[in-house]
Amino acid sequence: MSKQPLGKLPATAFGMLEIPRLAPEIIAGFKALGDLTGITSDAMDDLGIAGAVPGSTLKPTDPGAKVVGQAVTLHNTRVGKSVPEAVAGKVSGLGDIEAHHLAEPGDVLVIQGVRDVSSMGGIMATIAKRSGEAGAIVDGAVRDIDHSRGIGYPVWSSSVSPMTGKWRILTVGVNVPVMISGVSVKPGDLVIADEVGVCFVPYERAAEVLAAAQEIAANEDKRLKMLEEGMSLANFLKVPRK
Repeated sequence: MSKQPLGKLPATAFGMLEIPRLAPEIIAGFKALGDLTGITSDAMDDLGIAGAVPGSTLKPTDPGAKVVGQAVTLHNTRVGKSVPEAVAGKVSGLGDIEAHHLAEPGDVLVIQGVRDVSSMGGIMATIAKRSGEAGAIVDGAVRDIDHSRGIGYPVWSSSVSPMTGKWRILTVGVNVPVMISGVSVKPGDLVIADEVGVCFVPYERAAEVLAAAQEIAANEDKRLKMLEEGMSLANFLKVPRK
């Protein structure tokens, strides 16, 4: 059965209600890469794809976490009224529940948010975890990171802040193209994240990037084995990288 929006946002704010799905073996192939984002970034470089963001820009709340999953997107912007006005109206502008409703287990929530205003706190992290989402990428702030870390829900964000988005943020799009640290991300694109950074792989090129990444990984394994077996540095430097 096709999923339907819950109706909090105008219909025009919704993008895909069903995102295209990658073959499970593609996702499994990326998960099997040892140097997850490093190898993926190298493969994207070789193919002329710009989609890597450093971990200093999108910082992980759990340095040991790794995620590989397809993007469900959310576009948040600043609300057009003062905080006292919004509080008096008692109506939150956040529509992230719609994204959680559309997500499938293993998906990654990708939020174009607002710097220094939280787009995700403990309640929404708990809902996301219960929905089976692998984690979240937020170009903007998050809060309650002890809680999200405690429940095993990893988040990468460009800032942290105690200020709630409830009165400061308006969700203007669900499952629509978003911009994350200068990278365009569409629903269904593959999200790969670890302590080193985040890579956004276009859906239509995921298989191509995986093949290139696996070739690079195999070559690096061979080169590492040569070093472990005692090859001289002079000879090692003559070994082609590919």
